[in-house]
Order: sequence, then structure tokens, then C-alpha cells
Amino acid sequence: MKKYDVVVIGELNMDIILDKNNSFPELGKEILSGQMKMTLGSSSAICASNLSALGNKVAFIGKTGNDAMGEMVLNELNKSNVITTAVVRDDQYPTGTTVVLNYGDERAMITHQGVIEYFAFEDVDWELVKQARHLHLSSFFIQPGLRKNMPEIFSKAKSLGLTISFDPQWDPEENWDIDLDLLLALVDIFRPNEKEFLAMTKTGSIEAGISGISARACIVIKQGERGSTLRAEGEPIFMPAFFNKDVVDSVGAGDSFNAGFIHQFLKGLTLNECQEFGNLMGALNTTAAGGTTAFTETNTIMERATQKFGYSKSIRKKDENN
Repeated sequence: MKKYDVVVIGELNMDIILDKNNSFPELGKEILSGQMKMTLGSSSAICASNLSALGNKVAFIGKTGNDAMGEMVLNELNKSNVITTAVVRDDQYPTGTTVVLNYGDERAMITHQGVIEYFAFEDVDWELVKQARHLHLSSFFIQPGLRKNMPEIFSKAKSLGLTISFDPQWDPEENWDIDLDLLLALVDIFRPNEKEFLAMTKTGSIEAGISGISARACIVIKQGERGSTLRAEGEPIFMPAFFNKDVVDSVGAGDSFNAGFIHQFLKGLTLNECQEFGNLMGALNTTAAGGTTAFTETNTIMERATQKFGYSKSIRKKDENN
């Protein structure tokens, strides 16, 4: 028996979310925002927090500054019962911060990496990793200190018996310098969104991108309000999204998809059932501001999913019994 269901290795930051903006900003001009909220940010932390809210035992390995923003990050993770004993506090660099600008269904983000840039392989607590069943790693492109050792991290986790999921996230420099065949030979589940996948594979369609990948990892491509496409064996399978006509914002929806997928994957459900639950958790995420506000504890999450999206009791019962 392992002590943790999931260990998450990745970046940590807070999100400052500005909603109800009358337009996107323009150089030399000022606009007004009608609403501001500060929430736990970072793809990795949102996924970890929501996995814990779904009832999994989750530990986090990362780095924050030794500052007030770092305290806020740790407090938010601890409130979700995520174990943070392996989070390194750094006196030299500040905690990362992202400003999110929402305008209608669109958004723009500005991130100050801070200490994220200096989180490295040497900071990983491997004694903790070996106590987990599954490793999730996110944000490949904004963690240069970790990126160079990514194959070594995946190989070592595999040797310790963990299954692995990987979400690369967006490349702010848009160079998309990543060896997919090398990395995907080492992971079990690869979960980019559609824009990221097309950019990384330098193709114009999901089908073309998938056909160019030799590694046989399960590929799950998130497509926002349209749904997701899964390729495991055979032809890719598209599954439509659960529709939310009253979207608050989409911050963290892809990370909530990841949490839902991993939650079912660890229970041994089929990949299509994992995909469906990922779609459901991604949709649920959009019912509240930020990436974690819609996720409190398991029973409440499932009740809201049933009320909002008609998540059938038969599927829910199957989920609870596994």
C-alpha cells in the first residue's frame, strides 16, 4: 500500500483574476475591471487541490518564495488537505504570480515566474515520490530548471512503480521545443489542449498530429467547450462536453479535467469513463471563479454535477462503488 494516491510535481503561484472588464487593455490606455478575485493558481496546484477534493490523498513537490504570496499558496493547498511538506521555501526569489484578464469567453494571462524558474531536479523529494501510486507533472515550458531533467524524472518515477500523466501547457515563447517521442515513451497519459497539441506537433489537425506520434501513450486532447478527443488504441474518440450556459470563467478548467481523469484512472475505470468524468469536472470548474472554487468536498461536488449537468445516478453510483 502506498501512502499517497498522487504526487504532483510542478509550479506554484497565485492567480489575480480580473473579471467584467469592458475591453482588453491597449497600450497607453486604461480600462476598468468590475470584479477582482485572488485564488490558488498554477496548473499543477489546481489539479492537486481538486484531486484532493475528490477524495484522493495528494502530496505536492514544488517551490515558493519565502514571502506572503508563498504563504497564501501553502494555506490554500493545506485547506484542500494537500500535503506540502516537500515544498521548498526560497529566500532569494519571489513566489510566482499570474494576472488573468477575462473578457467574455476569452482570457489573457501574464505570469511572473519568480522562483518557478529555479525549481530544479535537485529539489525533488524522491523518498516522498516512492510513496505514491501516480505522478502528475505539468507546465513543461515555464520550468527551465526542471525541463532539462524531465526524461530522468519520468524514468525514475517509472522505476519506482508509478504511473505518470503529463500536461505540457502553453509555451510563452512559442518555440515548442519538446521531444514528444522521447517523453511520451515514458508516460502513460499525455493531456495537452488542442492549441498546444497542434503547435507541438506542427500540424493543422488532431488526426494529423496523432498520426505523427510513434509513442503509444494514451493521448487526451482537451477542446474546451466542445469536449475532448482520446487516442489509446485504434481510432481517436471524440466525446462532447457537458454544456454550461452560465460560464463564470474558464480558469483552470483543463486542470480540473486532469483531476477528474486521474481520479477515475486510479480507480481502474475504462479510459472512456475517465474521459467522460474529465469532461464533467472541466465543466463543473466553469460554474465558479478560478480553478478551485467549485471544488469543496466529494459529496458536494457530485451533487452539483448532478444538479447542473444531469450526471446520471447510475454512473454516479458506479463511480462511488469503485
